[in-house]
Amino acid sequence: MTATTEAADLERATLDKAASENFPVAPFFLPRAWRDDLMAVYGFARLVDDIGDGDLAPGGADARLLGVSAAAAEDRLVLLDAFEADLRRVFGGTPRHPLLRRLQPTVRRRGLTPEPFLGLIAANRQDQLVARYETYDDLLAYCELSANPVGRLVLAVTGTATPERIRRSDAICTALQIVEHLQDVAEDLGRDRIYLPAEDMKRFHVQEADLAAKTAGASVRALVAYEAQRARDLLNEGAPLVGSVHGRLKLLLAGFVAGGRAAIRAIGAAEYDVLPGPPRPGKVQLLREAGVILRGEG
Repeated sequence: MTATTEAADLERATLDKAASENFPVAPFFLPRAWRDDLMAVYGFARLVDDIGDGDLAPGGADARLLGVSAAAAEDRLVLLDAFEADLRRVFGGTPRHPLLRRLQPTVRRRGLTPEPFLGLIAANRQDQLVARYETYDDLLAYCELSANPVGRLVLAVTGTATPERIRRSDAICTALQIVEHLQDVAEDLGRDRIYLPAEDMKRFHVQEADLAAKTAGASVRALVAYEAQRARDLLNEGAPLVGSVHGRLKLLLAGFVAGGRAAIRAIGAAEYDVLPGPPRPGKVQLLREAGVILRGEG
């Protein structure tokens, strides 16, 4: 396999992960230019998460593309440093990684700034150093880095950012992050990470060992239900964002909110037992939620 083919295969494998997300990344009904730019942003966000989670494709190809030696190819902090250096080339040079080369025209076309991208990198650095969160406010501060930049980038790409829309978007993105954490309690624990605030675990009498069980007991279910309600409240706070825009963007943003609400419903349908595996909503439920939002009923 040539280096060019290898790079193209890595790029495609990362972008193909968009199909498994809780929310639509770049659906067909958007203008082609928006789809291309949103997929470029998604490629960045997915790759930085894969670096932080240790989910890169085997063989070290991403490390080689970023100029990281084989000896350091498993060191996530080294990889994140190299990735940040390559991101900075997007804003003044020629990036090495194909996903960052794909991002460069989007940055220039849409006048994007480094800050949201740097926030996503900082969140993944934090994942290497912080495995537990004491309070809900601590978790919200993490979501400010790990989730909110994505919504801000969507608004920037579509040319619709205002302070009020950013505020609503932040609420939606934080909610989606919390929902993902609830779906992935078991998977995160396997990585020695817990995103359920320690103060809430104490309140509901949940021990870390309880999260390692095959199925959730009453205390864990009560805790998950409590956090799910917090996510639901945040989605409700952010939902007016949908009504503040028009046309195809309205459909896209409705899809984000609907994805979160449908996932919360799926968690509820599983009686808040997330430990056997992530409860996922079906497409019918997603479309139903989107319809409710677009009709202005929720």
